[in-house]
Amino acid sequence: MKVSIIIPFYNCPYVDQAVKSALNQTYPNIEVIVVNDGSTQHTEKLSPYLSRIKYIQKPNGGTATALNAGIDAATGDYFAWLSSDDLFLPNKTASQLAFMRNSNARLSYTGFKFMDSNGSVTSEMRYRDTTWQGMVDTLAVRCPINGCTVMADMDLIRQAGKFDESLRYTHDYDMWCKLSLLVPMKYMDLLTVQYRVHDNMGTKKHHSELLAEAEQVKNRYKQPFSLFNENGAAARRKLGSIPLRKKRKPL
Repeated sequence: MKVSIIIPFYNCPYVDQAVKSALNQTYPNIEVIVVNDGSTQHTEKLSPYLSRIKYIQKPNGGTATALNAGIDAATGDYFAWLSSDDLFLPNKTASQLAFMRNSNARLSYTGFKFMDSNGSVTSEMRYRDTTWQGMVDTLAVRCPINGCTVMADMDLIRQAGKFDESLRYTHDYDMWCKLSLLVPMKYMDLLTVQYRVHDNMGTKKHHSELLAEAEQVKNRYKQPFSLFNENGAAARRKLGSIPLRKKRKPL
């Protein structure tokens, strides 16, 4: 099975480190798609990797548009997202894909490590709400998921409607809410990503806008989550579940 790793890129000085971590995955059947979302800086850092990646250039439109452009170009069976300032640990793809296939999961997420601007690990984050109901209850009030830890069936992402491009800062929160109504989000208790905390990260620079958008997302899913909680499986049928993808032969 092929895994498509999509890296949105906008003027990020760490992009070469992210690409290198994706290319250094121990799982061999991957494609790395870098989407240049109108960058005017640091594009030269990609030059050593152009022969090994799929490189897409587009006008600036935000991370959701870049992710969707990558999804449109992807040929993999599974979706993975790596922010250009973060890192995948070498066994991320292999261990998570094995976990998903062994547990018959279409969607999963993991723990992660925090690192500073120099790449030094400072702490880690593991999750506690590991049941389907627990995750729905948590998503109703906040988003605890680091998007770079997520792996998903690519057909699931496409059939769900991809990322909402009207949400500049919380497109990920919206996607996990949408998918959690359709399939359980299985938790793998491994640390697979190093998440970089630095002064120029979007969650710091646009904190107030992010909070306002998060309220918009919570309001959007208030009724669907209520229906899910009240009626369980009947609610999921009413919401319209996504049909299971037919299994493909291994590539």
